[in-house]
Amino acid sequence: MNWIAILAALSGALAIGAGAFGAHGAGKDAAEWLKTGAHYQLIHAVAALVALKLEARGPAWLFLAGGAIFAGSLYLMALGAPRWFGAITPIGGAALIAGWLWLAWIARG
Repeated sequence: MNWIAILAALSGALAIGAGAFGAHGAGKDAAEWLKTGAHYQLIHAVAALVALKLEARGPAWLFLAGGAIFAGSLYLMALGAPRWFGAITPIGGAALIAGWLWLAWIARG
């Protein structure tokens, strides 16, 4: 069983659902948080699949974990969690950046 591929597919599905909810059922601030979270999560679900294809499992895991933390904190705020959850968002962003840097390191040959 390929957990990276399974989680990337589920992450993509969640991102589409969050984006749709933001476009059709959320208030102004919540809609922006959902839109931003969905955008980052969807890009990094695809990036995880590309990294997996390149046999770069470490960056793939960082893309999934970072996407979950980044988008998840925004989704929670959109659903009514306290605004201090926004302080968690940069942790996910740092993981995403680390994933891209790690992937660049691997790609250098």
